[in-house]
Formats: sequence, C-alpha cells, structure tokens
Amino acid sequence: MGLLESNGVIEKTPAASWVIPAVIIALSMLIMLGGSAAGEWLRYDRVWIGQGEVWRLVSGHVAHLGWSHLVLNSAGLLLVWFLVGGSQSIRDWMLIIAVAVTTIDIGFWLLRPELLWYVGMSGLLHGILAAGLVPRLRHIQPETAVLSALLVAKIAWEQVGGPLPGSESTSGGPVVVAAHLYGAVGGVLGAVLVRIRVRLRAAI
Repeated sequence: MGLLESNGVIEKTPAASWVIPAVIIALSMLIMLGGSAAGEWLRYDRVWIGQGEVWRLVSGHVAHLGWSHLVLNSAGLLLVWFLVGGSQSIRDWMLIIAVAVTTIDIGFWLLRPELLWYVGMSGLLHGILAAGLVPRLRHIQPETAVLSALLVAKIAWEQVGGPLPGSESTSGGPVVVAAHLYGAVGGVLGAVLVRIRVRLRAAI
C-alpha cells in the first residue's frame, strides 16, 4: 500500500508534496495550542459568518474539538496523502483543496442552515481522497477499485444511517456526515477542473 497507479504505472507520492499535509497539520496544532478561545474564534460559525467573519469559512476546516480529534484527523490525512498524494502536482492540490473547502462551505450554508457550527478536516480528507482517485479511474487497478468502492460505500452509509459506529466517541463530539459528502463532491469537482485546465493548456 502507499503506491497507486496512474495510467497503469505505479508511482510514489513525491516527497515535496508532503508539505501540504504538513502545513495543514501545523496550522491545526497552532489553533489547538491557542486554547478553546482560539478554537471558538476560528471555527465555522453560521451566526458570526453572517456578521462578516468570513475567515471562519477557511479556518473552520483546521480547527478541532480537542487533541483526540486532531490526532484522528491528522492520522487520516497522512494515510490519505500516502495513498493518493502522488496523483496531482502541488499546484493542482492547492486548487483542489480550495474547491473542496468552498464546496463544503456552500453545502453547509445553502443545504444545512440548521448547522450552527463545525470544526475539523474530515470533509477535506474525503475531498482529497476522492480527487486523488479521479485520475486513476481511466485505468482502474484493484487498489483503486477497492478504495473507490469503500469511499462510496462509507458516504452512502453515512447519508442513510448516520456516522459510523464509534466515530463520535473517538472524535470527542458529533460527526457532521454532510461534510464528508460535500467534501467528496468538491474533490471530484476540483480534479475535473484540474483536468480541464491541463487540456486547455495543451490546446494552446
């Protein structure tokens, strides 16, 4: 594991690309070190966003409920990056992450008006995994097929039956499964936009 195929060729995740998860985790840790006040000031909060505190639309995705929540999400991010981080360039990942975060925020704001606050990178994790799998669907190998099936099954289960058993106790609070769905949709959209940009560049 840790190696995925692209166009039938096995590739490693480039060492340089690990700067992205490193920065995300570092920002999350800094927020945690700031204590509960920092977490409350930076979380996605519908009321305060409506009053102009728009930075929460970004910072909410790196704020966490507590250290256990941060450790769980960080481990998930490292695992996901280990599996699919080599599928996109650093520049492309930056676009994908921006699209995924934006999609989650739009989904929350328009489709989940009852959601007053949110913290955590789990939605972004689902977006990164989905985006990393998209380029490899053209030449599906067993590992890609298994990961894709697991991702779809997990999101489908959560939309029907709620959070996976034990996930709320592990994270230390409620799990907003809508973030996983919106994140995955945003990841796919971001990967598609990357592909369109590559084709347009090649056509020029």
